[in-house]
Amino acid sequence: MSGIGGLLSNDIGIDLGTANTLVYVKDSGVVISEPSVVAVYNNSKKVVAVGEKAKRMLGKTPANITAVRPMKVGVIADFEITEVMLRSFIERASKQWKFVAPRVVIAVPSGITEVERRAVQESAIHAGARSVCLKDEPLMAAIGVGLPVEEPTASMIVDIGGGTTEIAIISLGNIVFTRSVRIGGDKFDDDIIQYMKRAYNLIIGERTAEEIKINIGSAFELDNELTWEVKGRDSVAGLPKTLYVTSQEIREALGESLKAITDVIREALEQCPPELSADLVTRGIVLAGGGSLLRNINLRISDVTGLPCFVADDPLRAVVNGTGAVLQNYEFWTKENS
Repeated sequence: MSGIGGLLSNDIGIDLGTANTLVYVKDSGVVISEPSVVAVYNNSKKVVAVGEKAKRMLGKTPANITAVRPMKVGVIADFEITEVMLRSFIERASKQWKFVAPRVVIAVPSGITEVERRAVQESAIHAGARSVCLKDEPLMAAIGVGLPVEEPTASMIVDIGGGTTEIAIISLGNIVFTRSVRIGGDKFDDDIIQYMKRAYNLIIGERTAEEIKINIGSAFELDNELTWEVKGRDSVAGLPKTLYVTSQEIREALGESLKAITDVIREALEQCPPELSADLVTRGIVLAGGGSLLRNINLRISDVTGLPCFVADDPLRAVVNGTGAVLQNYEFWTKENS
């Protein structure tokens, strides 16, 4: 029956991220890439919008509507809203296949608890999945960027997502050593918000902080430092205010969070078995996730570790592409390597 089910349904891989959710349909590739945001009416809890439409409402909704991000630091913070979001994405991804519910592979942070894992599974089942297989994000990212994870040599992946940074050393198809720190793109945004408030008494929102991060954020010195116009509200006068900030200032704002990430990478390298450490000297470290797009973050990690560090070709889709690879060889990855 499972073989017949596979013919009548499209299996789905999901990168259920704090900032963005990506959905991969077997034999079709990535079909959905949208923010992990849901807008609902406060009284009835009826859904107003999901994904990109809902994100545009953040901070701008009337009193009767709330736009929420149901994932916090890589795990479910709001069970009901996550289920609504998953149902919407699963229905959209499997709309051409109504005969049998899809099997779903979901990438989750390696550091989450059993309770949190069950919450993800139950949300997906309630949202319409036939069965759910959870796989560790760093392994999925490593597979997704094309690292030779099944070989008897070390591969090191650092996946910097919206809520967590996952560090893993992988050999022979499994994680040898992993560490997770609940710092990612969202924490970078919050660092910028706090810096603007502290340095300029300027209150800005999440979307403005993200714009600053994307346009002038950096982790290491730039050849040509950048400047950006920031609009917000003066916390003293209470009036709109415009000022300019530099990439040096934003780098200072991100300093503590970046140090926390590099400290965990150093810890992982210190705990790595000697034979695998030798492999990493030549193979280096590969970065994935949206946070790896922060300018020169690979240079900062190389400076701290002394190892070569590279950003993957398609870092935003690394994890979901890994779930796609699992779907292509579902029995192997869900039984032998589970």
